[in-house]
Amino acid sequence: MIRIKELKLPLDSDENELLRLSAKALRCSADEFRSIRVIKKAVDSRNKNNVFFVCNVLADVKSDEQSIVKKSHNSKVELFDLPKYEMPENRRKSNLRPVIAGFGPAGFFAGLILARAGLKPLVVERGADVDTRTGHVNNFWNNKVLNTESNVQFGEGGAGTFSDGKLTTGIKDPLCFKVISELVAHGAPEEILYSATPHIGTDRLPDVVKKIREEIISLGGEILFNTKLTEIIVANNAIQGVTLFSNNKSFDIETDTLLLCIGHSARDTVNMLYEKGVEMMQKPFSVGARIEHPRELIDKAQYGNFAGHPKLGAAVYKMACHPPHGRGAYTFCMCPGGTVVSAASEKEMCVVNGMSKYARDGENSNSALLVGIEPENFGSTHPLAGIDLQRKIEHKAFLAGGGDYSCPCQLVGDFLNNRPTKSLLSVKPSCTGGVTPGDISLTLPEKITETMRAAILKMDRMLNGFAFSEAVLTAPETRSSSPVRIIRNDYFQSNISGIYPCGEGAGYAGGIVSAAVDGIKCAHAVLGDERIDIAP
Repeated sequence: MIRIKELKLPLDSDENELLRLSAKALRCSADEFRSIRVIKKAVDSRNKNNVFFVCNVLADVKSDEQSIVKKSHNSKVELFDLPKYEMPENRRKSNLRPVIAGFGPAGFFAGLILARAGLKPLVVERGADVDTRTGHVNNFWNNKVLNTESNVQFGEGGAGTFSDGKLTTGIKDPLCFKVISELVAHGAPEEILYSATPHIGTDRLPDVVKKIREEIISLGGEILFNTKLTEIIVANNAIQGVTLFSNNKSFDIETDTLLLCIGHSARDTVNMLYEKGVEMMQKPFSVGARIEHPRELIDKAQYGNFAGHPKLGAAVYKMACHPPHGRGAYTFCMCPGGTVVSAASEKEMCVVNGMSKYARDGENSNSALLVGIEPENFGSTHPLAGIDLQRKIEHKAFLAGGGDYSCPCQLVGDFLNNRPTKSLLSVKPSCTGGVTPGDISLTLPEKITETMRAAILKMDRMLNGFAFSEAVLTAPETRSSSPVRIIRNDYFQSNISGIYPCGEGAGYAGGIVSAAVDGIKCAHAVLGDERIDIAP
């Protein structure tokens, strides 16, 4: 196949124009093509008077590919094949079923690979199935009744289920294509295969997750919802089994393989593992707030007079800066036409996240505005000190919001001028659990708010209107990544043999795709494990 990069496609063009541009790039006729396939599509909006798509295509031609590439004399033309996935050989000698703790992206991709390899994994998920979980989440948002085991953080699909279903990632791993392809095969929109900003949408992601669950079960896997990992059984420095809790009773399962796909909010599980001797270390994480603007303002800032064009949809942005004498600040998990969500998983804590439906047609657009915190600022050298810091911030936010899980918010203009907000103006906060106007500086460390103020002004020069005084900041955003890394070796195992720390909660991923990739890699490591059953 031949890859042709950076074809500039006007917004109102069709496939015929893409074929013409491809033929021009290869210096051949359109009849020479068997097919062309878009493999990447992005928006170039640097010139607000000329917004267009930039496409990379994969061409199947009738003639010798190498000759055509050479004849094109074009640096943007090259031989290329999409990554191909091959299931590794199963060299595992143990007859015990592997156990997977957690059914987020890392868990369900690890489960899928192990089920296809014939290992019939047992998946335990502390939260509910996605349909029941949705009821629990809505009850929290509407009635302030928090289910600490089934919520925005815990349950089938993981924390990403109540997000944008965003699939952008900074990792350059061939397994990324495997992840995206599997999601499409299980019902995700086909455009995620080529979009530069792929997303599934909160409204579509549950159906995808359910289809993955159905395949795992069809291959002999088992999934236990409302079932929590409470203990690990260790002898001779190796995992011998796990203790699970469900329906108000505990029971043991024998296993020599435990994949820890627990997510970044399973703080009680991390504490249990630490007390059992699983080695872990502090890891930097980020803190900040959600910043929420009118969608039309962001669309106009990004697309100029092309804002509202039906082929563009809601505009996205991604910014980073390093204010003088401050820490690095950046926007994260931008949700165009989306909603700020109350995402607590523990009593008397407040935390926010963002989500969008597939259409991204909400009134506002929001993003996390985050500042990094290094371990030396955690206040302690204890491996779990980052979790303690998160909890302190989230409890302060709970109190600042009025003690009923309403989240504290503040107008950008008031935040920049260091004064509390008494009433909101033109931007109506979308936060699902409700908000309480006030001063978010009371909830966040001073160095964080100082950097955020400088960053907002600096980012306003990158994106006109970012410092809009009536925009709303809702705090705190503390769960963008785990503050802990569970240490693993080159075989993906912890210091306790047979335990595989995996995904975002173990500190090896940051988002749906990277967590899913790590789940696949850990599954591969299990398939390559030639240990024989270890007797207690």
